[in-house]
Amino acid sequence: MKNYLILALMSIGLAYGATTEIVFIGDSLTAGYGIEKDKAYPQIVENKLKAKGKDVKVLNGGVSGSTTAGGKSRLNWFLKKSNPKVMILALGANDGLRGLKLAQSEKNLEEIIEMAKEKNIKILLGGMRLPPNYGKEYVKQFRSMYKKLKEKHELNMIPFMLKDVGGRTELNIEDGIHPNEKGHEVIADTVIKYLEPLL
Repeated sequence: MKNYLILALMSIGLAYGATTEIVFIGDSLTAGYGIEKDKAYPQIVENKLKAKGKDVKVLNGGVSGSTTAGGKSRLNWFLKKSNPKVMILALGANDGLRGLKLAQSEKNLEEIIEMAKEKNIKILLGGMRLPPNYGKEYVKQFRSMYKKLKEKHELNMIPFMLKDVGGRTELNIEDGIHPNEKGHEVIADTVIKYLEPLL
């Protein structure tokens, strides 16, 4: 009986000391297009949280050019090899930039969300926005897609992943779309603000 009690206490201790895995499901922004991968915001998030004493490990599921259609299979792949407790879902920008049907994009995002919820993974939804030249109605629908998912599934959400970065030349690489290293630092700080309460 005494041995069982010791084992139980050890298990509790290990559980409390376990590393929290955080999976990022995203596109070129998450992958760190145009810069070294270890300078991309997910790795900066890990480094900054560790500096604060958080025992975390980031799993970077960012793929350049990815749309919402590829997110479910990617999350499934991570679930087979790891046990993430938190997911940052940062997809949708490429759907919008390609003018895809937003009803399908929303459905794709919802399937990813539901898969994560089934595994009791906490979800942080990363909102994105489109430039105005995509048409007032489409831009409005795109932005509201994230809000609808947030409200329906009662999610924590980053209103805009590129807050204080989008449109600022000094924080983006030459294409004017993807953030540079300094831009990723800003994004990491934005993400941490919304992520920390989930840890």
